[in-house]
Amino acid sequence: MSQGERMRRVNEGVREVVSSALAGGARDKLAGFVTITEVSTSPDLHHATVYVSVFGSEKETAATFEALEELRIGLQSEIADHLRMKFTPVLEFENDDSVDRAVRVNELIKEEAERFNGAVDERSS
Repeated sequence: MSQGERMRRVNEGVREVVSSALAGGARDKLAGFVTITEVSTSPDLHHATVYVSVFGSEKETAATFEALEELRIGLQSEIADHLRMKFTPVLEFENDDSVDRAVRVNELIKEEAERFNGAVDERSS
């Protein structure tokens, strides 16, 4: 197995364990609707960045990240229990705002299309 394939499998395994744990009993502690979008583990497997998308207000997002930090040790224990790894990575949570950015890009495209269509309609008259 290549190093890239191994890292992909580790990242996916960590993502699955964290997602399952959050979907279980930990969901009550989270303020917003949470999706684990990606995990990026360091090559030495000592650290893993978990990218999280939170559907909710800024206040709910902040509360969710506080809750994730409180749950971090328990989530690392879940990883140790479910994945056969020499090291259990220390988790770090990062906000994944790619969904928000994609929505904003779609809004801009829609606005530009409406403006273009309006300009075409004015020329036709």
